[in-house]
Amino acid sequence: MEMKKIGVVGAGTMGNGIAQVAAQIGCDVVMRDIEDAYVERGMKNIDRFLSKSVEKGKLEAAEKDAILGRITGTTDMSALKDADIVIEAVIENLDLKKSVFKELDELCPPETILASNTSSMSLTEIAAATSRPDRVCGMHFFNPVPLMRLVEIIRGFATSDETVAITSDLAKKMGKITVEVKKDSPGFIVNRIMIPHMIEAIKIVEEGIASIEDVDIAVKNGLNYPMGPFELMDLTGIDIAYFVAEYFYKELNKESKWVSPNLLKTMIRAGKLGRKTGGGWYDYSK
Repeated sequence: MEMKKIGVVGAGTMGNGIAQVAAQIGCDVVMRDIEDAYVERGMKNIDRFLSKSVEKGKLEAAEKDAILGRITGTTDMSALKDADIVIEAVIENLDLKKSVFKELDELCPPETILASNTSSMSLTEIAAATSRPDRVCGMHFFNPVPLMRLVEIIRGFATSDETVAITSDLAKKMGKITVEVKKDSPGFIVNRIMIPHMIEAIKIVEEGIASIEDVDIAVKNGLNYPMGPFELMDLTGIDIAYFVAEYFYKELNKESKWVSPNLLKTMIRAGKLGRKTGGGWYDYSK
């Protein structure tokens, strides 16, 4: 099945990144969000990223214009009705995702694949909101989408082999490396491993064992990671780390290792969510 038109629901950080990489491989893309302001912000972010690529000599100006020309921003969900695949990239709220999938299921023809960019939630439960669970899967991209090479392809209980093959092939055409999550389990591969690191890093600071800066320095130079856990949380969103940890606690037998540290909850209450708010574990206001 050839992917000619790709729909993206959500024009935020992940949504506009997915729209960009889809347009870069020659697909027509419709990027939809609930307000014009969100759509415009998403388009500006794509333009900004591509402009930097032109400045660095990685992209020709004509190529940039062609990529942008293949992306249509809209607030109209019906503009997605003839897409070959629709990738949902809304916030990590299960009820919202199920509502989006129910609407897409009623809107799109039966052969359209519906994929979710969820980083942790059940594809089986999301697919149950549709009449096509065999055509539903996870396509978990990583932030920033144009630069991060991995995509987790996640099976729900009823996801077909054909759906996995088509979505994997699409991700590879986007220049991504894919891994298949064979069983629908919270957090899949990367977040199942990453979230405990983040929780323990926060506990180390909370207990006065080391500073935020020294934890990041230790992880980067002791484990050879490109970023420390606090730098990474600031990049991806501190609220995302919190939502995923809370989901793990609920879904994985309420084990104590998934309990969110008080310091993490305090950051959320203070609105310190990372780079996107100008400050998190570090200050980005300048």
